[in-house]
Amino acid sequence: MAPPVVRGTAAWRYFGDVRDALLAGQVLVLQVAHPVVAAGVRDHSDYRSDPWTRLMRTVASLSIYVYGGTAGAQVEAARLRSLHRSFTGSSGGRRYSALDPAAYAWVHATLVKAPVDAQRFFGVPLSDVELEEYYAQMCGIGRLLGVRERDLPPDWAAFERYYDAMVAGFGSNPTIETLLETFRTVPKPVAWLPDSWWRAVQWGQLFLIRATLPPRLRAALGLQWTDADQRRFARFAACVRVAGRPIPAWLRTAPMRWVGKLNVWFRAHPKVYERLIGGNGPGSAQGA
Repeated sequence: MAPPVVRGTAAWRYFGDVRDALLAGQVLVLQVAHPVVAAGVRDHSDYRSDPWTRLMRTVASLSIYVYGGTAGAQVEAARLRSLHRSFTGSSGGRRYSALDPAAYAWVHATLVKAPVDAQRFFGVPLSDVELEEYYAQMCGIGRLLGVRERDLPPDWAAFERYYDAMVAGFGSNPTIETLLETFRTVPKPVAWLPDSWWRAVQWGQLFLIRATLPPRLRAALGLQWTDADQRRFARFAACVRVAGRPIPAWLRTAPMRWVGKLNVWFRAHPKVYERLIGGNGPGSAQGA
């Protein structure tokens, strides 16, 4: 039985760490490397036309899983499964469903792995004890989300073997190519942001994708990575590590924790969300 996600436990400390955001692009690429996920994103996602709204919905949903309490996670899981039930289509002459168990489990796996990778790159790697607690807690969240028990490896070592085997079977596909092009060309989110700053953000995001993708997949996608790139990334990672060292875990996770609590409240008061922010709130049937 996994311990509940409460202050001080591994999932509480690491899932919402602000440094996890540095792997956002990597996670998206890994998710759409799965052919079923790629087909669903191609046919049903609005990330190309409205990426910022899509990103905010995703962050809101993720925050609820860990920081919205068990009841909040259960309601969010039911909403997501209901939403994705309609995401069906055809790819390569075969029917697909966004609730395909293997694809659904893979999306969860990328979210499990990213905080561990973020600490490995930019913080202090989790100890074996922390890894086991963190993984047990994330399996509990996976079960709430509807991931089948048999699709959740029994421990962290088995999870890593599963993860590596999945990555080894992936290659390029049109959805990945479109996603990378979107990173290169997406308009800035606010008009006042200087163009030169936004170009730097775009370059940095693409650089971090190349830096943090598993080397096997990076090579399969034809993404160049040189010794000079590795040295540049090592310097950047060291700076992030030094800057983050004095910041306590409660502060590093505060933004995601408050987003989670706020979105649970907004879901219970959708009219308030509509008046204050406009559009559909976190309980919307229009997407995570």
